[in-house]
Amino acid sequence: MKRNKFLLATLAFVASTAIFAQELEENNSLDEVVLVGNRNNNRTVVNSAVPVDVIQVEELIQQAPQLTLNDILNYVIPSFNSVRQSSSDGTEHIDPVTLRGMGPDQVLVLINGKRRHTTSLVNYQNTVGNGSVGTDLGAIPISAIKNIEVLRDGAAAQYGSDAIAGVINIVLKNTPGGDASLTYGQTSKGDGETYNFNGSYGAKLGENGSIVFSAVVSERKKTTRTGDHNLDIYGDNFAYDFADDPAGARANDDDIIAANGLSRKDFRFQIGDAQISNQQFFVNAETELADQLELYTFGGVSLRQGKGFGFRRLPSEVPDTSKTIYPNGFQAVLNSNVNDYSNSTGLRYKTLNHWNIDLSNTFGFNEFKYNVDNTVNYSLGTDSPTSFYAGKHSFLQNTVNLDFSKKINSNINIAFGGEYRYEKYQIEAGEEGSYIDGGSQSFVGFSPDNAVKGDRHSVAAYADLGLQFGNFTADIAGRFENYSDFGNTINGKLALRYEYAKGYSVRGAVSTGFRAPSLQQKYFSNSYTDLYVNDDGTQQLVTKGIIRNASNIAQNVIGLDKLKEEQSINYSLGLTFRPTSKLFITLDGYFIKVDDRIVLTSDITDPVLEENGVDAARIFSNAIDTETKGIDLVVSYQTRWGKGNFNANLSANVNETKIVNYHFPSSLSVDYNQYFGPDQVNIIESLSPKVKGTLNLGYSIDRFNFLVRNTYFGQVTKDGYPWGSVQEHSGKVVTDASIGYNLTKNVNLTIGANNIFNIYPDKQVYENSYYGVFQYAPVQMGVTGAYYFARLNFNF
Repeated sequence: MKRNKFLLATLAFVASTAIFAQELEENNSLDEVVLVGNRNNNRTVVNSAVPVDVIQVEELIQQAPQLTLNDILNYVIPSFNSVRQSSSDGTEHIDPVTLRGMGPDQVLVLINGKRRHTTSLVNYQNTVGNGSVGTDLGAIPISAIKNIEVLRDGAAAQYGSDAIAGVINIVLKNTPGGDASLTYGQTSKGDGETYNFNGSYGAKLGENGSIVFSAVVSERKKTTRTGDHNLDIYGDNFAYDFADDPAGARANDDDIIAANGLSRKDFRFQIGDAQISNQQFFVNAETELADQLELYTFGGVSLRQGKGFGFRRLPSEVPDTSKTIYPNGFQAVLNSNVNDYSNSTGLRYKTLNHWNIDLSNTFGFNEFKYNVDNTVNYSLGTDSPTSFYAGKHSFLQNTVNLDFSKKINSNINIAFGGEYRYEKYQIEAGEEGSYIDGGSQSFVGFSPDNAVKGDRHSVAAYADLGLQFGNFTADIAGRFENYSDFGNTINGKLALRYEYAKGYSVRGAVSTGFRAPSLQQKYFSNSYTDLYVNDDGTQQLVTKGIIRNASNIAQNVIGLDKLKEEQSINYSLGLTFRPTSKLFITLDGYFIKVDDRIVLTSDITDPVLEENGVDAARIFSNAIDTETKGIDLVVSYQTRWGKGNFNANLSANVNETKIVNYHFPSSLSVDYNQYFGPDQVNIIESLSPKVKGTLNLGYSIDRFNFLVRNTYFGQVTKDGYPWGSVQEHSGKVVTDASIGYNLTKNVNLTIGANNIFNIYPDKQVYENSYYGVFQYAPVQMGVTGAYYFARLNFNF
């Protein structure tokens, strides 16, 4: 912590000798007042000392093809990435998100400035964000959102753990009025149908208050993108390559199926987007209780039902004891119920000497329940059920905040406060048949050995100072936190902005940060089924497991250190240009160094693990240090064009993350590739696009509005280690387009498409494709292809 204390002292000294600036006075749509970045509510995007994007969601709901918050941000913020995953257990039902090439758990999400809880789900299926625990943006009804503020800078000194890469603040609607939309769409393959209703209604509450109700009810059908478009279980590779099956054990699968009077198409391998149903309800209310005293409350419930598919078990893979149940093999179905509840309630009071006091309590709870259908437990033979309750996991977070702020004069704004947070994580075992003797195929249930209850609490104090003199502005922040399970941390931030000519400025920031290991990373353990490569090169499905870092095996046999916090330092330097009131340009570079980054190891094999019934194990560890560097560009232009209004937005991100150091246990007896192999390095360094850009063009005239958007997803690399090869997937351009027409003053009809030219990632090489089944890897923009939609929008 010496580095943190030294930095805080340095920041205070620099701030005390600096000269500071005046706000820009122009007032148009580019001057959005933002809540993130500092606690000065007079700050706008134009004069912010750090980069902030403000996304007007209400306009996108009407015009854009995307229907979820993840998808919307994926196509309008280049440094933001979210890709749907296939056959990846719970990760199929909650899409992990990343910002600036960092992990999902290094992005903090706020709602109305209050911390949002994370999910209870650990991503462990070697997808983007492997080993991380993110926030489920899809649990927030899109109809409840007024706008979204994306702070692209480290902010742990202001908001605490998880804000290493940046902050996403979701601002809810708070004005009277109503709106609704009905959307229907499907892919060019005729699958992936979507039905979506979203709406909100607001009314006055008391003299100066309001209450807004919002709801979303939606369903997305599954898509299937297997080896060919006829949906055969192997496509052109239905007969196994004997090089991969030298014993020829599976060569007769086709004959077995035909002998039962069936064909290949009766055994379609379902690989693609999972089927998802959502029911979401939110409320946002505020009212004046007395003079200068205001009560506010917001939050709601999200109920999600997901249906995903595992690897298919072929006739040759089903033992004789279970052949009477599935003579032709089977493909298991994973059904999940994801329930999410949240509420923030608080009091805001303004004293006679203009101090603003905010006391609030924020509660969040996320629960995942698993049921496996169309499966079997081989050890139970012909008596095995074909459906199992496989258990659940849950996460609870409760945060109490007391904040004070005051604008001392036109040059000085101060804020300080404290926070108490309690967190609890729990795993509940499934029914016995789901986990005993190998458990239910495809998804092994949680056993009593996995069942756990773990909790912790933390306290924090922060101070935030905003200064403004002449042509300089500065924001200075410091934060102290104490966690009951790993101790203290102190972090600081200094952000400066200098306007060297009217409308032209240079800005920069330096900050330290941290991320506490999540309770999920501390306590999660399970067994699961995956592909494994034998010494002779053959592949088989085996049982693997994630064991707890604090377990005897992890600590005393493998020799891992106990989990500790990640520590980071973040530098940024940027330029802003506003040559006219219609044109705004920002260019920001950044460098983020993270020490002791928490990751999930590769598959570790050891005789001790085999004695415990696990072929291979993975463990959470502070295994690596990383460095991330990149550049963000944003160009925004709007004008009158003819009799209509034209707007153009160009934004791009270039970033690169490299592992600069490994922390291998001195007592490690296995090969380094088992500890953190090429597959895991690939996920950190090259599985997300290093280049991404978006050009958005909009035009409205009379009753018509038009949208054309091109998004470039750069090259990614997929490493199939240990049973595949390294493959580069070239960059792709995805085009969205829509046309809207105002039928009446309050009714609009919009038609359009996402990925109108039906662009897919490059086809996978055979050895990465699970015998040709996974034709496309779910990288870059996913594997859905073209999606067409029609939407009716109403205002009332």
